[in-house]
This record gives sequence, structure tokens and C-alpha cells, in this order.
Amino acid sequence: QVQLVESGGGLVQAGGSLRLSCAASGRTFSIYAMGWFRQAPGKEREFVAAITWSAGNTYYADSVKGRFAISRDNAKNTVYLQMNSLKPEDTAVYYCAAETTRRMWSIDAREYDYWGQGTQVTVSS
Repeated sequence: QVQLVESGGGLVQAGGSLRLSCAASGRTFSIYAMGWFRQAPGKEREFVAAITWSAGNTYYADSVKGRFAISRDNAKNTVYLQMNSLKPEDTAVYYCAAETTRRMWSIDAREYDYWGQGTQVTVSS
């Protein structure tokens, strides 16, 4: 089992920045990749970014490329999502997720095995 706890969400004006954190505990040695997803009201959960736990390779959705940055601190078992130049359309509940069984990252939320509880990000215009 892997437990994930997100933090760092909040209300910010358009153009502002936020940094989300996701602390992992439990069988963290089994994590291959970590992903950030988001879900806005009435919409499906969508991929935002992913990072491989060991190599640190990063992947981004086109909608956030150049504005968001994913990173990890293996010593703290924590993944971060630095979000800059925020737009109102970035408003959503943001979730972190861990992939532990297929040994591959993915943009498909169904490929991830463990999820955090989510943190709300609201960007005002």
C-alpha cells in the first residue's frame, strides 16, 4: 500500500503561482512513476504531468507545458507541481497518483494504482 497526501492548493489570481506537494508513505519503494491529474466540475479527470520516480524523467500535457513543472525529492518521498502563469481554466481539484505495478508512466488515470484525496486550486480572473 502507498498513501498519498496532497497540499498547497488555494485561491490565486490569474497570472499567479502555486506549488502543490504530494507526500508519499508506505511502500514507496514500489513507486515507478507519479502523476498529477486534475478534474474540473462536470469534466473528466485529465492528465497534467508525470515524473518517473528513479530517473526523474518528466512529461506534461500540452495545456500546461512551459507553465507547470513537476519535480520530486526522493529523500522526502515528495512530488511537487510548481504552477506558474495560472489561468482561470486551470481551476480544478488536483490529485496526485502513484503507479506501482505496470512499471510505466501514463496519461491514463486508470493506469495509476494509488490516489491522494485531492486539493482545490481556484484561479480568479
